Amino acid sequence: MLPTLLTDALRCPHCVRALDVTEAEVRCPVCNGAWPIQDGLPRFVHDQHLASFGRQWNRYEVAHDDEDRATFAAKTGVPLSDLRGLKVLDAGCGGGRYSKVCAQAGATVIGADHSSAVEKARSLCAGLDAAFLQADLKALPLAPQSFDLVFSIGVMHHDADTRMVFDSVASMVKPGGRYAVWLYRRNQSWQERLNTWLRSKTTRMPPDNLERWCVWGARLGGLPVVNRTLNKVINFSAHPNFENRVCDTFDWWAPEYQHHHTVAELLHWFEVAGFTDLQVLPPERTGPIYRRIYENNLLIGSGVNVLGVRR
Repeated sequence: MLPTLLTDALRCPHCVRALDVTEAEVRCPVCNGAWPIQDGLPRFVHDQHLASFGRQWNRYEVAHDDEDRATFAAKTGVPLSDLRGLKVLDAGCGGGRYSKVCAQAGATVIGADHSSAVEKARSLCAGLDAAFLQADLKALPLAPQSFDLVFSIGVMHHDADTRMVFDSVASMVKPGGRYAVWLYRRNQSWQERLNTWLRSKTTRMPPDNLERWCVWGARLGGLPVVNRTLNKVINFSAHPNFENRVCDTFDWWAPEYQHHHTVAELLHWFEVAGFTDLQVLPPERTGPIYRRIYENNLLIGSGVNVLGVRR
């Protein structure tokens, strides 16, 4: 059976009624919609255009506890000490790195992802107060306004309509609750044109072929002189760990959709959705040269990042 944490939270994505749960499926008693439970996880969707994420998160071991805690704090603006006792939604949980961070800090966590990465997330968070489901973030089968903290790190821009995902996930935040979102930053026009052209090639590659190119990118990413210059033009990861570099590079070039946004755009979405006390969160890295490149929108793969509180 599914964890009580999840069965209590599940709602029909069509009529928002509580769902009946059996060993094989979840079913709406009102509109009679039904969705399978496979390998102990409710599946409201298939991987579809996000299959590359299921592949990468189930294939690579990229969780690093200290790094993940620091990244979570930086990209949500929420100290780990604030998490105990909170009900948290990880919207686009991937392999579950940040769900694990929250659960270890004392939160009760539900992680949702459109891809089969939820299998890895469940494994990573085994024994913690965390539960997972495979679902479309635009139609989450969860009770609205029921979470103290909702966050989404590097996910929404991989849908056909980032704004639609943002608004849907925002509806999960209870009054007084916090909402943190990190999206890819829009770079200079020449970088955007180059990235779009290259991705028009890479997104059509068979995954095994693309992965071989990403291995070469990961090797380049380990060369200090190269990763401080070339990867500001063509994105490949410079993470200290080789496996992370392969995964991160694949993450950039494989997905069908990849939209880039501005701080002003994201702030506007928060305001229209009814959030106040907005904070534009700074990048994790510091240093005057890095900040200058970042603030001039020259850093490929960097983000726009905002935290708000629901009225």
